[in-house]
Amino acid sequence: MSGPDLPPDLPHDLRASLPRPPGPTTRRRVAEHRVGEDGAELVRRHEDRLVTEEPLELRGTWPGQPGRRLWVTMRTPGHDFELAAGWARHEGLFDDRDVAEGALAAVAYCTDVDLEPEEAFNVVTLRLARAPRSEPSARHDALSAGSSACGVCGADSVADALSGVTGAGWDGERPGATVVRGLPDRLREAQQVFARTGASHAAGLATADGELLVVREDVGRHNALDKVTGARVLAGEPAAGACLVVSGRIGFELVQKAVAAGVGALVAVGAPTSLSVRLAAEHGLDLWGFTGPRRAVRYA
Repeated sequence: MSGPDLPPDLPHDLRASLPRPPGPTTRRRVAEHRVGEDGAELVRRHEDRLVTEEPLELRGTWPGQPGRRLWVTMRTPGHDFELAAGWARHEGLFDDRDVAEGALAAVAYCTDVDLEPEEAFNVVTLRLARAPRSEPSARHDALSAGSSACGVCGADSVADALSGVTGAGWDGERPGATVVRGLPDRLREAQQVFARTGASHAAGLATADGELLVVREDVGRHNALDKVTGARVLAGEPAAGACLVVSGRIGFELVQKAVAAGVGALVAVGAPTSLSVRLAAEHGLDLWGFTGPRRAVRYA
């Protein structure tokens, strides 16, 4: 199934009246910067496809318990009911025997009238026929948020996840395409842990001319970026800078951190997600993906 789950027997007129559900990919106009065979700078503007990233809020209800928020995560739309049920099973809300006995009564999109249009397919309610085997609040102090990796900490609603990105913005010089294309190799040269293990991500803060001010590594992309900002803070230096460069792809949570730190550009060797491009554009953050010695694609 390419988009969010819809009941197969949903009347056509009702299906047509619903907001258009997000799909697994999103179209976006981009500017691709390449180096030609003669060394000249080439720019090609075209349409690209991004993997869709949207928040999903999972709510739960059971006898004696009206709907309550259980979890918020970033995901690619599609098979949302499977995601909800699998998360609940892994968290111990029910086991296989409970399911066989009908404990999982229903999984459906929430139809609250106060939902914004963009939330229509981003809130799923899990209805249990009896109390969960394990109380969710016993493990989740905030009945918390997750992400497609492990960021967006502290966002405990869809609205919070989308609107909780703040930062002062960067009013200094930003790197151009030539500098951007050289940043991943510079970052790779400084990755001592990766050189020994092949199993770490990295993040670095750079000036507009490509000088790396600090590089940190970690098994998690978010942790590496947090370490970069933390190193600046503990050194008494501003967290803001011209550019952050990261290994891997760019998701919402990395844009969130970049905006919060006040940097001007975010550069990655991989692709950005749809939500990361949207947020970068909203906050004036230059966003570069697929970055290598001869190519870099600017998304925002």
